[in-house]
Amino acid sequence: MAGNRRADRRGGGEASPLRLVAVAVILIGLVLVSLRLLPGSPFESSAAARWGDPGSATNGRSTGTPTDRSARQPAPTPSPTPSLESLPFQAKDLKLDIEGWYSWSVLDRRTGKIIGSKNMDETSTTASMIKSWIVADYLRRTADAGDTPSDAKLSDATRIIRDSDNTRAEQFYNSVGRAASIRRLLTMCKLTDSGVAPDGGWSRTALSPRDTARLGNCIADGTAAGPKWTKWLLNEMKLVRGAGDFGIRKAFPAAQQKQIAIKNGWIDRTREQEMHINCLAIGDTWTMGVMVKYPINMGYDYGMKNCEKITEALLRPGV
Repeated sequence: MAGNRRADRRGGGEASPLRLVAVAVILIGLVLVSLRLLPGSPFESSAAARWGDPGSATNGRSTGTPTDRSARQPAPTPSPTPSLESLPFQAKDLKLDIEGWYSWSVLDRRTGKIIGSKNMDETSTTASMIKSWIVADYLRRTADAGDTPSDAKLSDATRIIRDSDNTRAEQFYNSVGRAASIRRLLTMCKLTDSGVAPDGGWSRTALSPRDTARLGNCIADGTAAGPKWTKWLLNEMKLVRGAGDFGIRKAFPAAQQKQIAIKNGWIDRTREQEMHINCLAIGDTWTMGVMVKYPINMGYDYGMKNCEKITEALLRPGV
């Protein structure tokens, strides 16, 4: 019997406790390894968690950590700022065969930028060109006082603008305070080169081509005549006729001329023995001033044509 019991211990029979423990440890280890390789498991390894991730180095894919999808997308291209259409004029250093002195300036009404000749700040006497301001000053002040010009006064204003009537211009000038009106012009229209005439009269008001362009803009933007009368005044300036219809707008095609407002000045200065010819024009996007002075014996027509000639030389091809 004793021998049989020893045989049982050698040949098998019941497994020993140590062997059972060893088997259990092995099984637990296998389970843990499986869990670490199983995606989504709480025991998932960091390597397994990155398996198949686009930012992983696994299987030769790109390296790096995952990033927000929006961060990987290219930033949208901003819309380009629309460029302004070119003005019909181009800056040039003119060398024209013109007797005497001449100067010009153009103001871009959209940006306020001014181009012009090197002497665009030099002044000449305005003659009738200043009537555009006198009528504007009268209309604005009348509206500011709560009044409306009578039909007779509006008819007078029409004659001043369209036909350059001197007698009516003098009456309007007296009604707006004479030199005080010119001082308002300098302030309200932000002129820098110009001044009141020594005798206080309207005809010898000193204006530069640069300030002439500024005066045009002051009329066009409603400052000069005020919101109630600006459209009316611009329309009257488009209807200038007779001797005063010359200069800048004549350089444009006929169809465009009708849309350009003007007021010109022309006078023979016996004291200086000079002709003073001045041109103001207002377009949709621009204003322009041109001035010429030359010997008095050359007559009016010479300067009137040179206002047009200067403008033609500055126009872009195809205008």
